[in-house]
Amino acid sequence: MRVDFHTHTSRSADALTSPRALVARAAAAGLDRIAVTDHGRIDGALAAADVDPDRVIVGEEVHCREGVHLIGLYVSAHVPHDLSVRDAAGRIRDQGGVVYAPHPFAYPWDPARKADLVLGVAELVEVFNARAFFPPWNRQAAAAAAARGLPAAASSDAHFPWEIGRAWTELPPFAGAAELRAVVAQARPVPRVLTTPVVHGLSLGLELLRTLGR
Repeated sequence: MRVDFHTHTSRSADALTSPRALVARAAAAGLDRIAVTDHGRIDGALAAADVDPDRVIVGEEVHCREGVHLIGLYVSAHVPHDLSVRDAAGRIRDQGGVVYAPHPFAYPWDPARKADLVLGVAELVEVFNARAFFPPWNRQAAAAAAARGLPAAASSDAHFPWEIGRAWTELPPFAGAAELRAVVAQARPVPRVLTTPVVHGLSLGLELLRTLGR
């Protein structure tokens, strides 16, 4: 199966893809599963799951107190922002969800310490993020995951429709969190396109426009 574990809909302030468009684009890109992981909310993921419940994994990207992100896969309830990394991971697991570490080194300050925090709780590590435009970020993630013996994934972190399909992870067939855990050791990252920094500027501009428009 081809799976993208990290994408965003327009319910994220810095993203433009509607839930329906995300599902259509995922199908066109040949993705068997796509996790919708909006910032701090799950309503976009639930809307996408209404369109295609077999293809969509409901998730959330959570901003933790230490200034890092965690993703919960197969969550059923919102995980609050500004919890500690350990508490956020606990909230995800309490729902039966899977803890995913996105772009563990892609932070401007103190990346090694931040990566150590999220890798300490992760069940699956993003070793290729198509938006991590500075190549050492992904190389460091891959090396750290390998050193800890953690399963590795590649994801698009798509915020715009054309980004979907720029990376995915190949896995044996699974349905639900328990089956994902059973096959995650066989995950194979498939990095395809590394996005330029321009897309970050587009996302920041979109977020600013929405903030000003409130």
